[in-house]
Amino acid sequence: MEFLQYRQTEDIGYITIDNMQEFNTLTMALLEEMDGLLKQIAKEREVKVVVIEGSDKVFCAGHSLREIESMTENEVLKLFQTCQQVMRTMSEMPQLIIAKVKKAAVAAGCQLVAASDMAIASEDAKFATPGINSGLFCSTPAVFLSRNIGRKKAVEMLFTGNFITAGEALQHGLVNKVVPAELLDEETEKLAKEVTKQSLNIIELGKRQFYQQINMEDFQALNYATEVIALNSKHPDAQEGIRAFFEKRRPVWTDTKTLI
Repeated sequence: MEFLQYRQTEDIGYITIDNMQEFNTLTMALLEEMDGLLKQIAKEREVKVVVIEGSDKVFCAGHSLREIESMTENEVLKLFQTCQQVMRTMSEMPQLIIAKVKKAAVAAGCQLVAASDMAIASEDAKFATPGINSGLFCSTPAVFLSRNIGRKKAVEMLFTGNFITAGEALQHGLVNKVVPAELLDEETEKLAKEVTKQSLNIIELGKRQFYQQINMEDFQALNYATEVIALNSKHPDAQEGIRAFFEKRRPVWTDTKTLI
């Protein structure tokens, strides 16, 4: 791979954005590479959690304004459609995605954090959607940002372009946890392992159910969830988990490729 590094530690996969000459910007080539890698991870089902991380200097600086400036309108449309596809792949893959943010996450980099299932940041991290400062409003980052944090704070970030601290990101729901920089690796692994002890089959079922119901009306969502949990109850991993509960032992998951 040219712009990404991938390593696997037991049930955790780590994707490192490695495009430091461009401040880890989401170029077309990088986005295509990321989408292909995520789809491969999803298909192989060898890990239960995927951690997306940047470098010691920057998590991700968003899209490359230099690349956008050189493109035609149709090429820019294709670039943002490719980014949209990456976000869809992240949402639809069975594994949970954790964004691990050590430094700055800017514009589409902030979107990448917001689109992840969970996020953990160092105390040195900061977040911004500063496109408006360049006359290119952060329309696409606004979608996931506004679904993570309150409307007023999202508007403040989008229309001032100012950075918020890691503490503010935690306060407003953009990240799950903030830790000292020297503990970021350890705490990210700890968070990931809280998920990897579960069945991948049930992680997949739960992730799909969560995102399907989240924008439904309350009782439409409850009706859908009722059907899902009834089906879930007869899955081999649910039956094993219930038996293990009564027998006071750890469950042994099947983690097969058979989907519900």
